[in-house]
Amino acid sequence: MCRNCGSIVGAGEPQCAVCEAPTANHPASSQPSRPQDREAMRFARAILARPNKFTLILLVANLFVFLLMWESSKMSSQVLWEGFPEPVLATYGAKLNYLIDQYRQWWRFVTPMFIHVNLPHLLINMFSLWMVGPYVEKLYGSAKFIVFWVFSGILSIVASYLTVRPDLVSGGMGRFLFKTADNPSAGASGALFGLVGVLFVFGIKFRRELPEGFKRAFGVGMLPIIVINLFIGYLGRGFIDNAAHLGGLVTGAALALAAEYRRPGDRTSVSVVWRVLQAASLVIVVAAFYKVVRNFNRPVPQSPQQIANERHQTFLNFVGGMNLLQEQVSRVIHNNDVSQVEPVIQNVAQRPAPDARAAELRDRLVVFLAKLVETSNRGQRMDQSLTAELEKWHEDYIEWFKGAH
Repeated sequence: MCRNCGSIVGAGEPQCAVCEAPTANHPASSQPSRPQDREAMRFARAILARPNKFTLILLVANLFVFLLMWESSKMSSQVLWEGFPEPVLATYGAKLNYLIDQYRQWWRFVTPMFIHVNLPHLLINMFSLWMVGPYVEKLYGSAKFIVFWVFSGILSIVASYLTVRPDLVSGGMGRFLFKTADNPSAGASGALFGLVGVLFVFGIKFRRELPEGFKRAFGVGMLPIIVINLFIGYLGRGFIDNAAHLGGLVTGAALALAAEYRRPGDRTSVSVVWRVLQAASLVIVVAAFYKVVRNFNRPVPQSPQQIANERHQTFLNFVGGMNLLQEQVSRVIHNNDVSQVEPVIQNVAQRPAPDARAAELRDRLVVFLAKLVETSNRGQRMDQSLTAELEKWHEDYIEWFKGAH
């Protein structure tokens, strides 16, 4: 720990990277050295003395929501590592395009930045917020910090929403940016990338005014962090939402271009515009979670894919029942075996029909089977009228099957 400005100093470092004061373990040598940068030390002390209460509030809010989601998952230790079930993610506000498009659930552009898929996801993002958030909040103040966080988070989710394009998923860059399916999207990483974008622009925009240590930490000093994270995103394309990361990064950079930072010793009040934007940001977040609470006990509508899968399963189940029924007809005709007729009919009757035409065909075959059993019980063989009736039914069934398949 630097004795002059309070910054953390790496082991073995001869001087503080922020204020350039010599460390306790490396006293100044007897050789002439450059005088200590008093302006750098004053700048560092002034910046580090500023509060960062909203960073702490965001940390607590994210942890609180995570605990609520865990409680909704019956506090299973398994979900902490494998991830919350999709219904839990959807209930708490994960981004799902079909819920935004079909049901106008606009709050899903806001709430995902406060929810996380599993415990590692939460810990990584909250550690990143703890490392980056205080710098942004101390440099720009709480009002601008909240605006940076909320707007970067929202526009990162908008970017994720716009890139669910299965038709564009081809090649390395296509798989990097676009998504093949409308899966739940959640996490604070888009907003975090926005804060990184803020520090990147800050270091470049004010490079002539900053002490040397701040120049190395911000601006181009953020490039390795950006490049490494984008490379990780490229390796993890398919399950990492890279479009959200880039959307947050660009938004944060754009906001930093329009914002001034509070210089040490500058006691002027924050402009009305930023106060209004801060209030609007907080209102948007509160309104979004109010909508989550209002809809909490309502069932989440099924996605088009889930509906299609359910219909397909119903179709397969029904066809399986009809195969059993036809096999029973064959046994009665060829073997005069009527022992399993009632169980088979009961089995098939319990399977829902995909549509009205399917239900009609099933009922017709059941009636035909009853006639066939009656004929068999009288010791008679199937006559020509029954044969024609069965052939007609089979033609109608094949026609329905081809249209429904």
